[in-house]
Parts: sequence; structure tokens; C-alpha cells
Amino acid sequence: MIRVQEADFDGAALTAALRDAAGPGVGGIVTFVGYVRDYAPDTPTDTLFLEHYPGMCERELEDIAATARKRWNLDGAVIVHRVGALPRNAQIVFVAAASAHRGDAFRGCEYIIDALKTRAPFWKRETLAGGNSFWVEQRQSDQDRTDSWDEDTANKENP
Repeated sequence: MIRVQEADFDGAALTAALRDAAGPGVGGIVTFVGYVRDYAPDTPTDTLFLEHYPGMCERELEDIAATARKRWNLDGAVIVHRVGALPRNAQIVFVAAASAHRGDAFRGCEYIIDALKTRAPFWKRETLAGGNSFWVEQRQSDQDRTDSWDEDTANKENP
């Protein structure tokens, strides 16, 4: 299940739907929920506005989930990402991975959130409590984490 939406989401309902869809062989589901937080160290965040490239964004999220399902033998995955104006502490993203084995579910979930942060076409504009706003730039550390997944796979395929 892949969704990009303005509305908030219910993580428990999404987890239950994944459990039902994944089948009786599931031994565990790992979930991640991301929230709007303060980005600037000295001024609280008022809102975070997220834009996306419709159609292209959903295709990229599908590709990320498909890659995770193959790499870690997942029985299912869910990605729900919100767009629009979100206040501080609002939920932004929900990621879940289901597998027969916890290790696969943990790695699959972590890979999905890392990859979507760097590969999915989302743009974030933060507005601070004082009214100043700016576009949030991608951090090099996020790109390095995503790149490390590809390096891990290459090292396993070519020892």
C-alpha cells in the first residue's frame, strides 16, 4: 500500500491492514512514524509545507517498496506520506514492513525510510514561529545512509 495524502493517518489501522494482507506467515511487523519537528535550533517551527511531484512520487515509492520486498523477503510493506501544511508535532510519514523474520522486517523498514528521504520527490518548506520560511535542504548524512544500503548489497553480491 502506497499513499500520498493531505489527511492524517491511523498507524494502528495501517498496521492491522498490513497484517491482514500479508498472511499467516508473518512473524513480525516493524513500523516507523515520522513527525514535524523543530529544524532551527533557536526558533520553534510553526508549519512544514510538503510538496510532491504527483504520479512520479508514487512510482518512486512503489519502486522503493518493491526493492525492499526483494532484498529482505518481506511479505508486505506500507508507505503513507503526507503533503500540504503540517503543524509542529503532526505525523508526516508512516512506514511498515512485514516479514516472517524480525531481522528482515527491521532492515526493510529502515531501508524504506532512508531511501524515501533521498529518492522520493518531496520538497519541504519550513515556516518558523517568527514568520521566516526557507526550503529544507537534503542532508549529506541522509544521502550517505541511502548510499550505504547499495554498498552493502554490492559487497554481498561480489565478496
